[in-house]
Amino acid sequence: MGVREGFEGLYGAAPEGVWAAPGRVNLIGEYTDFNEGFVMPLALPHTAVAAVSRRTDGVLRLHSADIEGPVVELRVDELEPLTNTSWAAYPAGVVWALRSAGHPVTGADIHLASTVPTGAGLSSSAALEVVTALALNDLYELGLTRPELARLAQRAENEFVGVPCGVMDQTASACCTKGHVLHLDCRDLSIRQVPFDLPAHGLELLVVDSRVKHALGDGAYAERRAGCEEGARQLGVSHLRDVAYEELDSALSRLPDERVRRYVRHVVSDDHRVERVIALLDAGDVRAIGPILTDGHVSLRDDLRISCPELDLVVGAANAAGALGARMTGGGFGGSAVVLVESADVDTVTKAVTEAFAAAGHTAPRVFPAVPSEGARRLS
Repeated sequence: MGVREGFEGLYGAAPEGVWAAPGRVNLIGEYTDFNEGFVMPLALPHTAVAAVSRRTDGVLRLHSADIEGPVVELRVDELEPLTNTSWAAYPAGVVWALRSAGHPVTGADIHLASTVPTGAGLSSSAALEVVTALALNDLYELGLTRPELARLAQRAENEFVGVPCGVMDQTASACCTKGHVLHLDCRDLSIRQVPFDLPAHGLELLVVDSRVKHALGDGAYAERRAGCEEGARQLGVSHLRDVAYEELDSALSRLPDERVRRYVRHVVSDDHRVERVIALLDAGDVRAIGPILTDGHVSLRDDLRISCPELDLVVGAANAAGALGARMTGGGFGGSAVVLVESADVDTVTKAVTEAFAAAGHTAPRVFPAVPSEGARRLS
């Protein structure tokens, strides 16, 4: 049953419209967004879809086709940050963020369904936020731009849900275009759509969902963010974006804390990796980005220390089987990796990774192509 039919069954009337917003995978640039650096995500074909109608009575009704449970009913004027720990906090947080910014959202009926894998580091939560924001922006004729919607969705996750994420996930979901990877400057939110037509080069980008999520990740993101901010403070800059790659060794020598030093080295070098990837894509030398992806994984594993045995196994097995490069992607401690492969080697690499997981006693990973897809949009 589609979301439109589901909406009618729940709420007794047809929705005013149906919208979709995708999950994302990040090609390169990890933990750089909150340091006002550079990232390069692409939207996935997997989406959160929402059927939505306005209400004028201050009631917000939320339902998910993917989660057992009744309709969640809330009042828009009673929404309070950090009071809801369920899935409903993501769309409710967007309503709160819109109203906090002065936008006259007087309620809504929302029915959601998502094909974005949860717990895989593919931004299922950002997809929920962005699809809600876009629907309400259209229905209430708020006139907000895509980057503005992304900022509001980020605020919902930061302040209402309580996750201190950067703006990459929401911007990717809101702003990506088909056939491109998004080069986002997280300082001024300027974006550039970089052509990323892998089939034309005989290549494919695979996502390998390790199907693991380690509890260690719960507070680790916030700890690393705090460590990066401490590094910036000790170096006398507002954000690590301001540390030039050419001056990295000098900067590291001024940091007494080995942990902070590692974090700074990762962020500054990953910003540099994004710039190298951009230059190679602009030059049409797509294969050459493979080793940079692998370098990025080594940095995430050794300096940021957010990898895990399963993700290391994906990267090692894929590269040993002939992949051009691979790295974990997302927040870490589980989730997914991206693997750049020759189209002719997809089956060989997939088999090698799957067999390596079986030999190690892990649950079989989920492997699928990362097809650069359209960002958030109205479907009907």
